[in-house]
Amino acid sequence: MGSQTSSHLTLEEHRELSREIRAARARLRELCDVVAGVYGPRNPAAFSFLKIADSMESLCHDLQAQVLHDYPGYDVDDLYV
Repeated sequence: MGSQTSSHLTLEEHRELSREIRAARARLRELCDVVAGVYGPRNPAAFSFLKIADSMESLCHDLQAQVLHDYPGYDVDDLYV
Protein backbone atom coordinates (compact mmCIF):
# COMPACT_ATOMS: atom_id res chain seq x y z
CA MET A 1 0.00 0.00 0.00
CA GLY A 2 1.14 3.55 -0.67
CA SER A 3 1.89 6.15 1.91
CA GLN A 4 -1.02 7.70 3.74
CA THR A 5 -1.96 11.28 3.01
CA SER A 6 -3.84 13.81 5.06
CA SER A 7 -6.75 13.93 2.60
CA HIS A 8 -10.09 12.45 3.52
CA LEU A 9 -13.59 12.01 2.18
CA THR A 10 -15.69 15.14 2.06
CA LEU A 11 -18.65 15.29 4.38
CA GLU A 12 -20.98 14.83 1.40
CA GLU A 13 -18.97 11.77 0.31
CA HIS A 14 -19.34 10.31 3.81
CA ARG A 15 -23.10 10.95 3.64
CA GLU A 16 -23.36 9.27 0.24
CA LEU A 17 -21.23 6.33 1.38
CA SER A 18 -23.34 5.91 4.50
CA ARG A 19 -26.55 5.83 2.41
CA GLU A 20 -25.05 3.19 0.13
CA ILE A 21 -23.81 1.09 3.04
CA ARG A 22 -27.15 1.31 4.85
CA ALA A 23 -28.91 0.06 1.70
CA ALA A 24 -26.36 -2.75 1.29
CA ARG A 25 -26.73 -3.77 4.94
CA ALA A 26 -30.52 -3.89 4.63
CA ARG A 27 -30.32 -6.02 1.48
CA LEU A 28 -27.73 -8.28 3.06
CA ARG A 29 -30.04 -8.85 6.05
CA GLU A 30 -32.90 -9.72 3.67
CA LEU A 31 -30.76 -12.22 1.78
CA CYS A 32 -29.46 -13.72 5.00
CA ASP A 33 -33.02 -14.20 6.23
CA VAL A 34 -33.97 -15.95 2.99
CA VAL A 35 -31.02 -18.33 3.06
CA ALA A 36 -31.38 -19.06 6.78
CA GLY A 37 -35.13 -19.53 6.33
CA VAL A 38 -34.67 -22.04 3.52
CA TYR A 39 -31.60 -23.92 4.72
CA GLY A 40 -31.61 -23.21 8.43
CA PRO A 41 -29.34 -21.00 10.52
CA ARG A 42 -26.65 -23.68 10.86
CA ASN A 43 -26.19 -24.05 7.11
CA PRO A 44 -22.71 -23.02 5.90
CA ALA A 45 -24.14 -20.45 3.49
CA ALA A 46 -26.30 -18.93 6.22
CA PHE A 47 -23.30 -18.87 8.52
CA SER A 48 -21.26 -17.08 5.85
CA PHE A 49 -24.01 -14.48 5.47
CA LEU A 50 -23.87 -13.87 9.21
CA LYS A 51 -20.09 -13.44 9.06
CA ILE A 52 -20.48 -10.91 6.25
CA ALA A 53 -23.14 -9.05 8.25
CA ASP A 54 -20.78 -8.94 11.24
CA SER A 55 -18.00 -7.61 9.02
CA MET A 56 -20.31 -4.91 7.66
CA GLU A 57 -21.15 -3.93 11.22
CA SER A 58 -17.46 -3.64 12.03
CA LEU A 59 -16.89 -1.59 8.88
CA CYS A 60 -19.67 0.79 9.90
CA HIS A 61 -18.09 1.32 13.31
CA ASP A 62 -14.72 1.96 11.69
CA LEU A 63 -16.23 4.44 9.24
CA GLN A 64 -18.13 6.14 12.05
CA ALA A 65 -14.89 6.60 13.95
CA GLN A 66 -13.28 7.95 10.79
CA VAL A 67 -15.99 10.53 10.09
CA LEU A 68 -15.84 11.68 13.72
CA HIS A 69 -12.09 12.10 13.32
CA ASP A 70 -12.40 13.86 9.96
CA TYR A 71 -15.16 16.26 11.06
CA PRO A 72 -14.94 17.04 14.78
CA GLY A 73 -17.73 19.31 15.94
CA TYR A 74 -20.07 18.35 13.08
CA ASP A 75 -23.34 16.50 13.64
CA VAL A 76 -22.17 13.12 12.36
CA ASP A 77 -22.76 11.02 15.49
CA ASP A 78 -25.04 8.50 13.81
CA LEU A 79 -23.98 8.69 10.19
CA TYR A 80 -22.92 5.05 9.86
CA VAL A 81 -24.35 3.40 12.98
